[in-house]
Amino acid sequence: MRSESIFLEQALREYRNSAPFLRQFADFPAERVGPVLRYGAPMGSRIEAYDRLPRCLDRLKEMISGREAAQGPLVSGTVVMARELSNGCGRFAREWHAPRGGLWLALAWADTLLPEYARLLPMATGIACCRALRNFGVPASLKWVNDLHLDGRKVGGILCETFQGGPSRDSYHLIGIGINCNNLVFPEHLRESAISMRSVLGADVSLDQFLVELLALLSWHYGLVHLQEEQDLAAGRDTGDPPAGDLVVAAWRKLSDTQGRRVCYGYDVVRRPLYSAIAEGVDSWGGLILRLDDGTVLTEYSGEIVYTDGGNAGI
Repeated sequence: MRSESIFLEQALREYRNSAPFLRQFADFPAERVGPVLRYGAPMGSRIEAYDRLPRCLDRLKEMISGREAAQGPLVSGTVVMARELSNGCGRFAREWHAPRGGLWLALAWADTLLPEYARLLPMATGIACCRALRNFGVPASLKWVNDLHLDGRKVGGILCETFQGGPSRDSYHLIGIGINCNNLVFPEHLRESAISMRSVLGADVSLDQFLVELLALLSWHYGLVHLQEEQDLAAGRDTGDPPAGDLVVAAWRKLSDTQGRRVCYGYDVVRRPLYSAIAEGVDSWGGLILRLDDGTVLTEYSGEIVYTDGGNAGI
């Protein structure tokens, strides 16, 4: 399906530099637009489109590990997508229903950021996905750290991991994204917890147009992460200090409904919930600030939550 891939790569390049796309960021300082676009430019530089795969993340790992020394590392920003997944799964090997009609993809981003800034990539991914949904008329929100939901039901999910492979043991951040676009039929155990764009909008969504919108937004928000690191290092800030300007987390806060909610927290919250708390917000590095009933305040940088005060109570 290389012809389809070439079409998508070209469409992304054209749209990312178009006036309609850049108008979304008209309030962003003009002198910083160029650096953001430059940092994010690798996104979607190569797209592999398949009719069917077991998992997009597994295909990316094969591409990274199978490279010859003379080929060099896999290009950062490589995207693998499939019209259907036969073995889709999320965190902790939870089943992810991925039939035709949804958008199923994974991307590889070279691990060049300092660890504190790499921690912002999942949030940047969530922001891009949420904004893409809203741009298509679906008023989705973000649940920490990056679940996409609407009216208490999940419309999309994001899975992040690091991976090393190839002759030089090159390191990447691998990001898997699944969004229910036009799929309307869900297995019985997901019917109450899942929702699709089609069911909200009452009409089919062009998967190619949505993919281009999403990749362009991923390009922008990943570029913001790198710009954040550049600004902080240029200012001589220690990596433990709050980032100057809070470019990424501030955008995430505007799209999230987590603040003020009662939640149950755990690393694997379904099988091993740890404690209940009020989510007071997120810190400058994306950590979830939780206040226990006895007044103790904890900040968690990994794990997951469920809302326990109504609304979106599921994973």
